[in-house]
Amino acid sequence: QMQLVESGGGLVQAGGSLRLSCVASGRTFSDSAMGWFRQAPGKEREFVAAAAWDGRRTYYTDSVKDRFIISRDNAKNTGYLSMNSLKPEDTAVYYCAVRNGPYISDLRQEYPYWGQGTQVTVSS
Repeated sequence: QMQLVESGGGLVQAGGSLRLSCVASGRTFSDSAMGWFRQAPGKEREFVAAAAWDGRRTYYTDSVKDRFIISRDNAKNTGYLSMNSLKPEDTAVYYCAVRNGPYISDLRQEYPYWGQGTQVTVSS
């Protein structure tokens, strides 16, 4: 089993920045791909970004490209999502997730491990 704990959410004005962290424990993090998803009120949980096991390959949903950066520090069992130029439509609960395999996926069902989520609110 793996436990994931997110932090770093909060309230920010449009145009601002936040960095989310996700600390993993309980099983090996360094050989697993990770992803970030988000869920806004009344909407389905959606894919945001993913990083392969070594962080060298990344993938983003179109709406966050050039604004968000996913990264990881395997020595610290920690993943990050740096969010810049935030918009009100980025408001959501953000979830960290980890796969059992090393490669990227944007599909929720391929991530068995999830954190509890952290709220990000962007005011206009």
